[in-house]
Amino acid sequence: MRIPGWISQHLAALRAVLLFTVVLGLAYPLVVTGVAQLPGLRGHANGSVVEVNGKPVGSSLIGQSFTDADGNPVAKYFQSRPSASGYDPDATAASNLGPESIEDTLGDPALDPNSEEGDGSKQALLTQVCARSKAVGELEGVSGARPYCTSDGVGAVLRVFYTGGLSGKVTRAVSVNQACPATPFIATYQGVNVECAKFGEDYSKGVLVPVRGDAPQASPVPADAVTASGSSLDPHISVEYAKLQAKRVAAARGLPVEKVDALIDEHTTGRVLGFIGEPGVNVLELNLALDRG
Repeated sequence: MRIPGWISQHLAALRAVLLFTVVLGLAYPLVVTGVAQLPGLRGHANGSVVEVNGKPVGSSLIGQSFTDADGNPVAKYFQSRPSASGYDPDATAASNLGPESIEDTLGDPALDPNSEEGDGSKQALLTQVCARSKAVGELEGVSGARPYCTSDGVGAVLRVFYTGGLSGKVTRAVSVNQACPATPFIATYQGVNVECAKFGEDYSKGVLVPVRGDAPQASPVPADAVTASGSSLDPHISVEYAKLQAKRVAAARGLPVEKVDALIDEHTTGRVLGFIGEPGVNVLELNLALDRG
């Protein structure tokens, strides 16, 4: 008995599905998994997990924080690059804030900022950079001052109101990132007293004016100390940032700075292929080397 053509076509399709299911769905994954577990490849395939005394302490590919229970930096450890995701591997993402993110959203003073809902405040990228630079400067004993930042660590930005809308005589100026009762970072702007910002007021008709200030162009606090990476999980910091932290770490551990500097050099990786990117220091591996003495 001859099988109809349409049935033959379906049987051929079914055989193809079964064949490719076995080859690509079972055999290929098993072969790849087996190869990945060969000596020399196993650690990379399993996430480059770093263990101490048989217990995992992190991954050499993922950054993590070295802070106490209150979120304060532990003095004896090198600090990682900031993270927009809290170093959560399941939430890797950038902040998506760009150079035009300079005006904060003020929180409701009637709400508790530490509550689960928060007070509704939101920091612009500029204020995040300014706050981090101030904190790093205080931690490392250097100036954290940066252009367009106030001394209290927020973006130095005004909303300026003109008689002609976008031009003309200045009639009002508000330091929009400094909530009242803060003292504005400058007292006057073009002859007009600068006001602190009040929650709930609409300043949208004013022109945003960043004020550079008198901070030097080059800050002793490097860029990677105040900005998160694209993944927010970068395990490396720049050599410059590592050297900045060396004095603090050495003092906290009672070690010569020269020994700490030598460890930094030992854990510095070069540019990819010799010309891509910049040299970096793996923070986890450096801290573990310090712990080993």
